[in-house]
Amino acid sequence: MKIDPSELQQLAAPGGRPVNAMTCDVEDYFQVSAFAPYIARDSWPQRECRVEANMERILDLFARHGVKATFFTLGWIAERYPQVVRAIVAGGHELASHGYGHLRASDQDRAAFDNDIRSSKALLEDIGGVEVLGYRAPSFSIGQGNLWALDALRAAGYRYSSSIYPVLHDHYGMPDAPRFPFHPNGPDGLLEVPITTVRLGGRNLPAGGGGYFRLLPYALSRWMLRQVNRKDGRSALFYFHPWEIDPGQPRPEGLDAKSRFRHYVNIGRMEKRLEQLARDFTWDRMDRVFLGTQ
Repeated sequence: MKIDPSELQQLAAPGGRPVNAMTCDVEDYFQVSAFAPYIARDSWPQRECRVEANMERILDLFARHGVKATFFTLGWIAERYPQVVRAIVAGGHELASHGYGHLRASDQDRAAFDNDIRSSKALLEDIGGVEVLGYRAPSFSIGQGNLWALDALRAAGYRYSSSIYPVLHDHYGMPDAPRFPFHPNGPDGLLEVPITTVRLGGRNLPAGGGGYFRLLPYALSRWMLRQVNRKDGRSALFYFHPWEIDPGQPRPEGLDAKSRFRHYVNIGRMEKRLEQLARDFTWDRMDRVFLGTQ
């Protein structure tokens, strides 16, 4: 896999500093993949949903700091909370797809995946009234074993994906993938935009959000993002979830220690860290940063 030189252009702020892309995976706490063994999918409709209130806080935070972002939204959420989708669009943010029901791409055959990406795209476009160009697979579940998923996305009308994470992780990852935007299936295929990593000690280290952002000292996360901007001269891609700013969320019983730690570590500090992140960097939507749309 080679980086396509045509994709090396990116949005820049005044003074030439790269503009970074802010993204949010719009799902609720009970839908995370790590909780799948403990929370039955058919119990979702009876669970206390907190995504609407959390999204209101996030959109308000972004409005205060002039941040525009891309929201990868589950169809399951959009169907039940269409006002959240409309608020995303009304705020000038990009609406993108996270699939319908948070099923990993690697757990679906091509027919099921094709139905999922097409139905979720159509649903979001119908509610939001805008074209959906981007997709992020739940749990970054596109990798070497199912690169056909990118061809399916392209055929369904998507222009980019953010589904391959170039790190070594027990739940996901394709550590030998390029760190910056590339075309896994050739120059005529879909553009893949990986979550940001830094290269240290011969390996890629996560630098673009998730549980790592809550676990590591903020100063270290800021340093890594600045390394990407200044040393690599590239735009960074950051992601988080609405439930990460919600320390009052219900806590399922019986979680294993690893899942409990990953989900709840420093969750009470996340909102303030997002505030600081909004002040320390320049942020915009993925389509404008990586596709050059206006």
